[in-house]
Amino acid sequence: MDDHRAQVREFLTSRRARLTPEQAGLPAFGGNRRVTGLRREEVALLAGVSIDYYVRMERGNLAGASDSVLDNLARALQLDDAERTHLFDLARAAVPAPARQRSAKPTAGITDSLQRVLDAITDAPAWVRNARHDMLAANTLAKALYAPMISDDRRPANTARFIYLDPASHDFFVDWERAADDIAAMLRSEAGHNPHDKQLIELIGELSTRSEDFRTRWAAHNVRFHRTGHKSLHHPAVGRLDLTFEAMEFPAHPGLTMLVYTAASGTPAADGLQLLASLAATPERTDESVDKQ
Repeated sequence: MDDHRAQVREFLTSRRARLTPEQAGLPAFGGNRRVTGLRREEVALLAGVSIDYYVRMERGNLAGASDSVLDNLARALQLDDAERTHLFDLARAAVPAPARQRSAKPTAGITDSLQRVLDAITDAPAWVRNARHDMLAANTLAKALYAPMISDDRRPANTARFIYLDPASHDFFVDWERAADDIAAMLRSEAGHNPHDKQLIELIGELSTRSEDFRTRWAAHNVRFHRTGHKSLHHPAVGRLDLTFEAMEFPAHPGLTMLVYTAASGTPAADGLQLLASLAATPERTDESVDKQ
């Protein structure tokens, strides 16, 4: 994974480059600007810090930056919630380990009670992932929905590997480009939040080595939350499904997220889910890959 100072430098410079003086509420003097976005001194002005201090931060040194300074910097760069959180995560990672507040240890696996929760949801695909986007558990309908992803024998199935390394993902995701953008941005967020996760480092290394699409998106330093939204999938058995999803975290199980997909009653997607549920309940009529998870 990237060197920490390089992560900070590239994140701040990329956020600065996307803002024009007009967007920041500053007058634009002349037409001979040598930078595409704000100058360092303009960011320093907006953040209320000296130019020397901002240059030090942009060179990768966030150690010692107070919450108020980081808040001011986030406002100056017009960071959204995910980007602001990422900035604070980068600053936290700059603090020597003994002085860093310990976060809750991620849950390693799935408990019986979590599996029962999934199994109790019978009319909607529901599954649990960790922050590396490993599919750790799923109900019957989610297994049927993600049959193209879990057809590979490698376990646990991983959404990022599927998107970037399996050509079948281009048919499965109606908007593959958006799916690829989202997963890279979520992994970047997690890398800032938990930079010492060895399995995450290995996953990012594998994707960087094997996928030019991932390398390009990783270099953009975009970060994103994925808490609710729309997902359009093309399932080989039932066709296109335009679904909404909600992502829910478990306070008692740090690092795990449950995703539930639904469709409004009377829509083609709702009919498609009903058909998929019927197929999943009849194993001989369903691709056997559904039962491999």
